[in-house]
Amino acid sequence: MTTVSFPERVLHKRWRISIGIANCGNWEALRRRIAVWLVSGQNLIGSKEERITHMLERDPYLRAENRKVPSHRFSVAPMMACTDRHCRYFHRLLSRQALLYTEMLHAQAVVHGKAEQLLAFNEAERPLALQLGGSDPRSLGEAARIGVEAGYNEINLNAGCPSPRVRKCNFGAVLMTMPDVAGDCMEAILENAAGASVSVKCRIGVDNQDPNQALPRFVETVASRGVDRVIVHARKALLSGLSPKQNHNVPPLDHGLVVRLKQQFPHLAICINGGITDLEQVGKLLDQGLDGVMVGRTAYNRPLAILPGVDEQVFGVPRQFSIERIIEEMCTYALRQEARGIPIRQVSRHMSGLFAGWPHARNWRRVVSDPGIPGEGGVDAIREAAKRCLDGSQTEPRAVAIGMA
Repeated sequence: MTTVSFPERVLHKRWRISIGIANCGNWEALRRRIAVWLVSGQNLIGSKEERITHMLERDPYLRAENRKVPSHRFSVAPMMACTDRHCRYFHRLLSRQALLYTEMLHAQAVVHGKAEQLLAFNEAERPLALQLGGSDPRSLGEAARIGVEAGYNEINLNAGCPSPRVRKCNFGAVLMTMPDVAGDCMEAILENAAGASVSVKCRIGVDNQDPNQALPRFVETVASRGVDRVIVHARKALLSGLSPKQNHNVPPLDHGLVVRLKQQFPHLAICINGGITDLEQVGKLLDQGLDGVMVGRTAYNRPLAILPGVDEQVFGVPRQFSIERIIEEMCTYALRQEARGIPIRQVSRHMSGLFAGWPHARNWRRVVSDPGIPGEGGVDAIREAAKRCLDGSQTEPRAVAIGMA
C-alpha cells in the first residue's frame, strides 16, 4: 500500500481538520476524528489513497512547500512556580518559534476561580498551550472550553506530576494507573476544545509498573479516544519516597523506550521530555523519528544554552539575536507590569539563569531576584548587573557559549 504522509494540523479555507501525522494504513484509527474530506467545498470520493493524494495536490494549505514545522517540534515544559506569564514573555524573546506552556492549572480552579486572571496572557506569547490538572472529565471539559475561548492554541492534560497534592487528589501521574479515567478525561477535553490542539503529558510509568507494558497501554487507551499527540517524560514517577524535585533527577532516564513507542504508534505524534540539555541532543532525538522535544529545567536555569538557537536549528527560521536587546525589552516590560501593580522582582526573577556560568553571574542573580528599588531605579540596577556580566565575558574566558550555531 502506498504511504502518503501529511501534516498534523491543517487550516482549510473553511474547516480545521485534526488529522495527526499518519499514513493510509492507519486510516481507521483516524476515522473518528475526520468526518469528511473537503476541498473547495466539495466532498471527495475514491479510495483512501486517492482522497489524501487529491487533497495534497489541490489544497494550497497541504502542499509540501507551504507546510510549516509544527510548533511542538520544540517546546518549553510546564513548570510549577516557573512558567507564569512573565517567564513565558521572557522565553518568547529568546525563541519566536518554540511552543510555550503554562504552569499546571487545576480544572476546578479554572471553572470556579478567577479564570480571567488565571488565564491572562500576552499575545506575544503565542503559540501557547494551557496545561490542565484533574481527573473529573466534566470539569476538565469545561476548563478546556474556557481555555479555548481565552485564546489558547493547545489544551494539555497533566498525567505526570508526582507531587503529594496530586497523589492525594488522584490526578497527575496517578492517571497512569487509571488509563480508562485518563481516556474519559481526554475525550471530554477533545469534545470541548474545537479549534485547538489537544495533547497529554505522562511518565513512562508509576512506582512498580513495568514501563514496557504500562506506557503502551496508557497511550493506546488515550489514542482510542482521539488523542493524536503524547508527550512522554522519559522517567518513572515514584510516588512514595521521593520528593517532586527528586522525581526529576533520581529515576533513571529511558529515552530508548520513547523512541520504541514512536515505532509502535507511528500514526501518533510522540514528543519526549527529560534530561535534555542542549541542541545537539535535541537534534539526535528528532533524527530518531520523534516528533518533538520538550525541555524544562535547562530552558529555565540556563536559557542562553539552548533557546537562542532553537528557531534556526530546529525550525529553520533564521533570526538575529542580541542579549542587550533582550535585557532592554524585559526592563521595559517590567516597568509596564509595575504600573499594573506587579513588583519588578516578579518579572525579573525569571531571568536569574540568563548569565549562568558567566563572570559576575552571582551578582546578576542577586539583583534580579530582588532589585530592591522600584521604578527606573530597579531596572537601572538590572541593566548595570547585565553590563557587568557582558563586559566580564569579553575579558574572562569562563563565559558559556550561547546555544546558537
